[in-house]
Amino acid sequence: MIGEDDVRYVARLARLRLEQDEMRRMTAELAKILAHIDKMSELDTSAVPPTAHVLDLVDVTRADRVEPGLSREDALRNAPAVADDSFRIPRMG
Repeated sequence: MIGEDDVRYVARLARLRLEQDEMRRMTAELAKILAHIDKMSELDTSAVPPTAHVLDLVDVTRADRVEPGLSREDALRNAPAVADDSFRIPRMG
């Protein structure tokens, strides 16, 4: 059974500040969640293959293509300030 000390510990790890009424409510809610997980662990899942995604997806990204990049001149053409063939940015103080 989970207690307020357990909820207080988890809240501290999550950097949450819980008021006393929230502590009681979270203790009850977390106890229900853990009871549900215990119930699910009773299921026989030995015939269920491990999955990383519920849908049978294949890599949906396009294949990489090598394409020419911008020349230095094109990259710097619209820069507000250029110095020594580089972007010039204000000094951070």
